[in-house]
Amino acid sequence: MPPLSPQRAARFPFVPWFQRCAFAIALACVPGVAAWAQAAAAEPAAQVAGRTPSGHGFVRPKDWTQSRRGSAVVLQAPEGGSWIALVEVDAGDAAGAVAQAWQRYAGRAAPELSMTLPVANRNGWVDGRSYVYRAAAGEPRQLSARAMRSGAQWVVRIDDLANAVAGKRQADLNLIRDEFVPAGHVRESFAGRKARRLDAARIEQLKAFVRRSQRLLGVPGLSLGIVQGGKVVYAGGFGVREAGKPEPVDADTLYLIASNTKSLTTLMLATLVDEGRLRWDTPVAEVLPDFKLADAQATAQMQIKHLSCACAGLPYRNLDWEFAPPDAPASIVFDILARMRPTSAFGASYQYTNPPAAAAGYVGAHVAYPDLELGQAYDRAMAERVFAPLGMTRTTFDFDRAMRGNFARSHGVGIDGGLELIDPRRDRQMHAVRPTGGAWSNVHDLLAYVKLELSGGQLDDGQRFISEAALRERWKPQIATGRDAWYGLGLDTDVSSGTPMLFHGGRLYGQRSNMAWWPQHGLGLVILTNSSSGNVLMDALPRKLMELAFDAQPEADSMVAAAAAGEREQRQARRREWTFPAGKERAAALAPRYRNDLLGELRVQRSDGALRFAFDAWDMPVASRLRADGAVEFAGAIASPPFPLVAGRSATGRTLTLRDAQNEYVFVEAE
Repeated sequence: MPPLSPQRAARFPFVPWFQRCAFAIALACVPGVAAWAQAAAAEPAAQVAGRTPSGHGFVRPKDWTQSRRGSAVVLQAPEGGSWIALVEVDAGDAAGAVAQAWQRYAGRAAPELSMTLPVANRNGWVDGRSYVYRAAAGEPRQLSARAMRSGAQWVVRIDDLANAVAGKRQADLNLIRDEFVPAGHVRESFAGRKARRLDAARIEQLKAFVRRSQRLLGVPGLSLGIVQGGKVVYAGGFGVREAGKPEPVDADTLYLIASNTKSLTTLMLATLVDEGRLRWDTPVAEVLPDFKLADAQATAQMQIKHLSCACAGLPYRNLDWEFAPPDAPASIVFDILARMRPTSAFGASYQYTNPPAAAAGYVGAHVAYPDLELGQAYDRAMAERVFAPLGMTRTTFDFDRAMRGNFARSHGVGIDGGLELIDPRRDRQMHAVRPTGGAWSNVHDLLAYVKLELSGGQLDDGQRFISEAALRERWKPQIATGRDAWYGLGLDTDVSSGTPMLFHGGRLYGQRSNMAWWPQHGLGLVILTNSSSGNVLMDALPRKLMELAFDAQPEADSMVAAAAAGEREQRQARRREWTFPAGKERAAALAPRYRNDLLGELRVQRSDGALRFAFDAWDMPVASRLRADGAVEFAGAIASPPFPLVAGRSATGRTLTLRDAQNEYVFVEAE
């Protein structure tokens, strides 16, 4: 699941949106939840609650330092050189508030503006607006400001962060953002309340919300399923499989569910644990003696559970497999891991990363079928241990099979601002790392999985599929993702609303999905969409369901409206900033061919003034822009493009440099 830059919305899968409440409420939630709370309670204790001069509440994460600059509270990350400032100002509007805040925080005007985006009302703040800036040329840095109002007062949160820090401190950033509330604000809580029955009238309200959202966001197709009390109360589709074509989506339509595959993978692992064939604390090298990371100590520490917990300090690293040939073997995962080393200590920081999660599935499959190739073993383990017992008859890792019938095509926003199909070759790169995100599934099949989670491991016919203890071991906290939220083993949990919600989201090029369930209430849902423009629905649809089930405060429509407006502004900003075609002069400065030892070859193709970059597995038309320092950046003129490539020179010739949050890849001119 690729990360999304600030220009492409939120980076990480399904950041919790609920307003917070006391963590201790979790103690009474569902059977076994006391163990979760006791295991996670130590982490919030290391956090420090604070107040701005006017009494607005915030939480300082563990190991961050705090200082004051007049009316600004400044929090500094442990690594140094990265700050978040909370600045109170008296202003007439958001723009004026932001201008004042930069002067008070940095003693200067705001950096060069890239775009400004609306923000949904939440946590007691209203009229929010986000400002995204360009960092100094060549500086890998994230700069933004968010103005929000409570009563007559404006408060601005300035994020001034090195990319590497932002990449590994996402849980801390969530905490600062989600725990910043106006003075006197009373958080919403559903503790002790019983969910209402989702009768026909409430289902119609939910369907109306889907239709409104679909129009605003331009999502071609969306499939939705809801279970309550062990029964499917709704399963259906809205819209079409492919924009401009009549075939509708429904509850049988297959979507690429991306990182929702992780939850299914850890379920397979749990069956092996339940049978005594594996332990969560089994060292990985005990199962696969050739397993190694780039750090020997981390290799020795790595247990099976560490592969799935986002808690082992390993950074996000996707590009190694996103550029690999589509027929790359499963062993590529272990080649990537051999190049990875922790950027934080075990258990110190939530870092969502895909190669370890893929390895978890392959390690478990090797235990189940040691004589088979890793990919074949995984496919068989999932088919026999998860899909067949649960009746998930359409779920598959076979792209050809999935794309022969009723399936949803991937859509995204192109360089011209319009919706376009995404090259399916890019999706196929996921197959080599499929335990982390390569399953195709539909609403009916995923509801069967959600029902299993809600039943504590029993199938519809009353037979026990897995022990409740083994199933719910995956729910337990492994690493905090917020004050009252954590990541388990391929599953997120948020208890901040007073009633636990378990979930996992999935993002891949042009596909968005989410599964969520509330164990106390026997309530769950599945959302599948076929467009990146439906990103906000991963959060907004669960919120709307909560509004209907608990008569909660209305927030979902505001979330969608803000996201739709923000999407329009991002499209306009992209059109302003990038030149397409890239321009003959800029294209002429490129070498004919480049190579990177990890990502392979990059061939530069020119035809009738158009420029294309061709990689080993796929290609793309290219746009360009000129940076303030004179360097030229090239980006894919496609929906959901990879990170831009910066043209430069080295001692050996011309270069193109590609960076994500914590990694750099240099393509060097080749003969």
